[in-house]
Amino acid sequence: MAIYLHNNDLPSDIKFNSAIAIDSEAMGLNINRDRLCLIQISAGDGNAHLVKFNGSYNSPNLKKILSDDSIQKIFHFARFDLAIIFHYLQINFKNIYCTKIASRLARTYTDAHGLKNLCEELLGIEISKKQQSSDWGNLILSDKQLEYAASDVLYLHQLRDKLQQMIIRENRQIILNECFRFLPTRAILDLQGFGNIDIFSHA
Repeated sequence: MAIYLHNNDLPSDIKFNSAIAIDSEAMGLNINRDRLCLIQISAGDGNAHLVKFNGSYNSPNLKKILSDDSIQKIFHFARFDLAIIFHYLQINFKNIYCTKIASRLARTYTDAHGLKNLCEELLGIEISKKQQSSDWGNLILSDKQLEYAASDVLYLHQLRDKLQQMIIRENRQIILNECFRFLPTRAILDLQGFGNIDIFSHA
C-alpha cells in the first residue's frame, strides 16, 4: 500500500479508472461551521491519494476528476461527503454508489452498517477508527492520521462488489438505484437546514 499526500490539488498527470472510492475529513460534522480538510481517493489498487486543503479550494485537477460522470464514485455514507464537497468545491455528483445505503438495503439482518462492521464481516479485515475524531486541521498530519484516512477508501471497491451480490440476490437493485439518484438532493436538503426534518411525514 502506498499513500500519496498532495497539497490543495491532485497532480495533473494522475489518471483513474472507471470507479474511484472517495471519503472526506473535516473539523467536525457541522458543514457550515467545520471546514473541509482532506479528500481521499483510491482507484481500488491498494493505493490512496490524499488531498490536504490549506485554506484554498481552487483544485482544478481534483474537480475535473470528481465531476467526470463516466467515473463511478464509491462512498460510505455519501450523504455527508456529497454535502461538504458541494459546499466547498461546488461539485454536483452523478454516478454514485454508497456502501452504507447498499448495506442497509441488503443486510437487513443487522443494525451494524458502519465501515468497520462491513470490513470485518464481508472482507475479514479489521480497521481502526481511533483517528476519526482527531484534529484534521493540523498543518502536518501524523502517520496514524494518514493511515486512517487511507483505510477509509482502500476497501470500498471490494465492499461494493460484495454488497452488489447481496442486492441482486435480494432483488433490490431498482430501489437501490433510486436511492442513489436522490442522494444529491438529500445532500442539498441537509445544507438548506432540512437534515433532521422528514419532509415526507404527514405530521
